[in-house]
Amino acid sequence: MTQYDVIIIGTGAGGGTLAYHLAPSGKRILLLERGDYVRREKDNWSSRAVNVEAKYHTKEVWHDKDGKPLHPHTNYYVGGNTKFYGAALFRLRKEDFGEIRHHGGVSPAWPISYGELEPYYTKAEYLYQVHGERGVDPTDPWASAPYRFPAVQHEPRIQQLHDDLSANGLRPFHVPLGIMLDESDPQKSRCIRCETCDGFPCLIHAKSDAQVICVDPALAHPNVTLVTNARVTRLLTSPSGREITGVAVQRNGAEEIFSSDIVVSSCGAINSAALLLRSANDRHPQGLANRSGVVGRHYMGHVNSVLLAISKSLNATVFQKTLGVNDFYFGDEEFKYPMGHISFVGKLDAVALSAGAPAIVPGMTLDIMAKHSLDFWLTSEDLPDPDNRVTLDRDGTIVLAYKPNNDEGHKRLIAKLEHLLQHLDMRPHLIPRNLFVGNRIPLAGVAHQNGTVRFGRDPNTSALDANCKTHDVENLYVVDGSFFPSSGAVNPALTIMANAIRVGDHILERLGASARVAEGAAV
Repeated sequence: MTQYDVIIIGTGAGGGTLAYHLAPSGKRILLLERGDYVRREKDNWSSRAVNVEAKYHTKEVWHDKDGKPLHPHTNYYVGGNTKFYGAALFRLRKEDFGEIRHHGGVSPAWPISYGELEPYYTKAEYLYQVHGERGVDPTDPWASAPYRFPAVQHEPRIQQLHDDLSANGLRPFHVPLGIMLDESDPQKSRCIRCETCDGFPCLIHAKSDAQVICVDPALAHPNVTLVTNARVTRLLTSPSGREITGVAVQRNGAEEIFSSDIVVSSCGAINSAALLLRSANDRHPQGLANRSGVVGRHYMGHVNSVLLAISKSLNATVFQKTLGVNDFYFGDEEFKYPMGHISFVGKLDAVALSAGAPAIVPGMTLDIMAKHSLDFWLTSEDLPDPDNRVTLDRDGTIVLAYKPNNDEGHKRLIAKLEHLLQHLDMRPHLIPRNLFVGNRIPLAGVAHQNGTVRFGRDPNTSALDANCKTHDVENLYVVDGSFFPSSGAVNPALTIMANAIRVGDHILERLGASARVAEGAAV
């Protein structure tokens, strides 16, 4: 049996990025991926296949706190959920790393500062080819370098909205996007600015996902191995419980055991917590690395809404996700608490709308609505509540218990957007639209999952130390969204990527790898 230096479980924003960073070191690295590569096929770009049939979602069934079936909107593929994300790659705000008082409670401080993560944000932005513009977003934190690529330009209808918002005193900005777009030379540009980006796998590999950017290049190194269709069921420890000695995998109907000096769980916040709980033993009766009792607790996924504004003007935009508004991120004169972030989802069509048809505007078909709608995405911070948690039932099935909190800021954000649009050419009310029900993304919408294996300085209140190593197990790390002690109000992907590079530097040092050898891995 091969003894590896590092086993990484999961190939998404955390695991894929970490593998890429470690690959040039020459250390023996094994990537274990539960799924396979997304099959390249015409359905990659089919709104019906993606939005109505949910062809690429896992068929796995979880349960909610009442025992009802929960069909998670998540994906198990090489590249993880980045295969389907909208590639909006934001830094958390500098203030998000400190304690912030919200209307619904307190968002806790992180054990590291923005300044400690900033160099890694820059490396992650370079690696994932982020297009953006510094200093326009009023909440933009300081950065040590400009974006590597220019901001993605607005199409005419979005530019009109940008100008209208600016005329009303706001400071809209270009959303930082990880796409392989060259607007100066469209003929040679890999990205074609299509309408099937946000929520879709990219058929032409022009989206900066973890498979294309990190996993495949890492596999060019002979010391990196990928095993697909390999579901990790539990982690085995030494008699003392202080080291992981084996990683148990179900593959092709049989169990295999892999071993390494260091093990990294990067399965996503829900599955990493479930893996640790599933690995309970005599030395870890509450679950692996869970002496603190926090594993699985403090689940966060943001308060998210998709809202349609029906414009009198035709919206012929193809690639819509280019504009953001953060003027209300930390509140305003009327409401002193944080509200959150406003941007867009990918342009919705009538087929996508039919998956969770909103209230029909009189005289409008879904097709007409889609052609006139501006499709907004609103995100507000939810707060870490120990009762919002991942557990396992008696059969080992994931149970996700979640009670929404900190709602008032989100309601205020919706009201702010509605007020703004009433002064433009919109109909007087926003139309709630959700792929599933109501106007909120439901519990099954776990794209922004984080917080279940939090890091901190105190082993009594956190499962991980500041380097994302478990306090209780010497060779076990968690590198996905689990480590977040608070969620902020922007997409967590870039923070997960940046932290993976930061932890990668720590692991390289621990392994005695030359930093110079791996220097080119993150840029």
